[in-house]
Amino acid sequence: MKLLIRAAAALALALPAAVAFAQNGGQDAADPFQWLEDINAPSSMAWVEGQNSRTADRLEKDLRYAPFHAEALAIFTAQDRIPIPRFRAGGVDNVWQDADHVHGIWRHATLASYRTAAPEWTTLLDLDALSKAEGKNWIWKGAQCLKPAQTLCLVRLSNGGGDAVEIREFDTEARRFVDGGFRFPAGKQDAEWLDHDTLAVARPWVFGEVTRSGYPYVVKLVTRGAKPVELFRGQPTDVSAGGGVLTGAGGRAEGIVVRRGVSFFESEYSLVTDQGLVRIPLPRKAEQEAFVDGQLVFELKQAWGHFQAGAVISYDLAALRADAAHAQPQLVFQPGPRQAVQQVAATHDRLIVALLEDVKGAVDAYAHVAGRWTGRRLALPRNANITLVDTAPRDEQLFVTVESFLEPTSLWLADAAGAAPAKLKALPPRFDASREVVEQFWATSSDGTKIPYFLVRPKAMKPNGATPTIMYGYGGFEVAKPPVYLPEMGKIWLERGGAYVIANIRGGGEFGPAWHQSALREKRQLAFDDFAAIARDLAARKIADAKHLGIYGRSNGGVLTSVSITQHPELWNAAVIESPLIDMLRYSHLSAGASWVGEYGDPDVPADRAFIAKYSAYQLLKPGVTYPEPYITTNTRDDRVHPGHARKFAARLAEIGAPYLYYEQTFGGHANDADPALNARRWARHYVYLAQKLMD
Repeated sequence: MKLLIRAAAALALALPAAVAFAQNGGQDAADPFQWLEDINAPSSMAWVEGQNSRTADRLEKDLRYAPFHAEALAIFTAQDRIPIPRFRAGGVDNVWQDADHVHGIWRHATLASYRTAAPEWTTLLDLDALSKAEGKNWIWKGAQCLKPAQTLCLVRLSNGGGDAVEIREFDTEARRFVDGGFRFPAGKQDAEWLDHDTLAVARPWVFGEVTRSGYPYVVKLVTRGAKPVELFRGQPTDVSAGGGVLTGAGGRAEGIVVRRGVSFFESEYSLVTDQGLVRIPLPRKAEQEAFVDGQLVFELKQAWGHFQAGAVISYDLAALRADAAHAQPQLVFQPGPRQAVQQVAATHDRLIVALLEDVKGAVDAYAHVAGRWTGRRLALPRNANITLVDTAPRDEQLFVTVESFLEPTSLWLADAAGAAPAKLKALPPRFDASREVVEQFWATSSDGTKIPYFLVRPKAMKPNGATPTIMYGYGGFEVAKPPVYLPEMGKIWLERGGAYVIANIRGGGEFGPAWHQSALREKRQLAFDDFAAIARDLAARKIADAKHLGIYGRSNGGVLTSVSITQHPELWNAAVIESPLIDMLRYSHLSAGASWVGEYGDPDVPADRAFIAKYSAYQLLKPGVTYPEPYITTNTRDDRVHPGHARKFAARLAEIGAPYLYYEQTFGGHANDADPALNARRWARHYVYLAQKLMD
């Protein structure tokens, strides 16, 4: 009763502000909750603490929370997880987190030792000890090591898990940071080795020298003991800039390519020469992928000349140096209509292309022989998702993972030169998959397009629409969502009779650039229509009706889920909205939002604002509408997608008297999984909420 009284009072007080907000189309002056965008303000954090307390009280006191948490924690801290390897210095590196190493340890083993069941690891850096010594929450963000020896590394550390990193030079033989070595204070930045004493660095060189998106636009050569030399200066209106070093045989640097990120999907590439920068002839929608055997490899995201969108092409570096304007690119691989390139990388002298064929994985290896590319398919398992983990710089070896919904992830060592792939390690089964079945269906969207989705369900499911079902979607940035093994989902959800769906909607990368571009900007509504079409298809097949269907999405998926509950509140009964973009009329002014104008459009341009306003869920919430109660969650340290999106959406729901839950983790960044113990709590809350809504 008290909750009803408070909701009614909030609704009565909120109506005038709500009406003004709607009438002004979400203009800043009419936004009553813009104060929540001040991330660390005492008033904002007091609001967060109140919301967290209320949500924890409901979810963590549920009798299911304790077993869910115990199961998740056992999975995330298990000692028999696969230690994901990275080739370095003739062996492999791994960063390991568990209950005793929350921040993680960076460690190294020989390849021969790694192949055994119990590798002998040498600890290089203990991040927990470093964090304690320096009073920081250091989270590992990778290392870039000087070839060929790879014993000097540029280590990237994030304080709290955000995208901003501090870069320090580390000696892996001495196992310590180099006294007086390269060191750059925290920022969104990147650095690559040119030689022992020289780096190509993109960073903010003075305070505020970043683009609207928050990324650097000035690239300099940094030499020990000398003043940095500017290579390139972009524009503050760009998205970013960077300098990529082309490392050839024997680890020798053969050149530098400067990338100017004009927009998220558009770039200009230039070769650094003695005469200055020389543009590489490419369309703007192209991405640099690798350098191997003197060939600079790109993937085209648009049709160009006789190449179709999605093609992988190469330029001969010598030809570019001699006469870039007349250099001729050659085709490496042209995907077919049901194929999509996912990853491109190089071993010592082979090019590796990982792709999807009808949303199932494959890996091809290409050799450049007598001026031509010839490829062959690696003999890896079929009908599974295959992810390229890393490639070796000294030989032709590569690591890949193989997984499916019901088959645990396995790690394979393959050889691009011809040796048969070998399974090195496999994750033990984390749940009983014998009672489940996987199916692929196609739903018909609003314009007649067939949209695929995967369904994982109990074999004994009764076709009565009462199966508790979680439907996951993303639909953006050409990111594909193939089958994956999700131990916590299987253990906590499938074993308790639930079902799981991955919706391969437009905007993603399941079928290459065209699948993505068909839902860009003013066509975004098609992605939302695809998602709704799958929900209706699930109901028509009597798998899950609205009462038993919940949705989950994070980041760009937060746009999808927030729009879905405002446009079609009748289709679902639950929505986990995590680390979301929601206020699409202000997104370009928050954190890295300006970088995504190429995806969504620019809300500061009237013509773009008109179509964005039609789906910006924050402004479209209306009093009197019965929305499914969402669980909105984000992270204070997320410096990619601003936590203000989630905060304001929750506050707006409260204003109109609509039910909701909100929880904000204060550590971990956009990935929200920096700490395995906190990650276990995170997923336990997710599944308690979903069980309350879909199983009770």
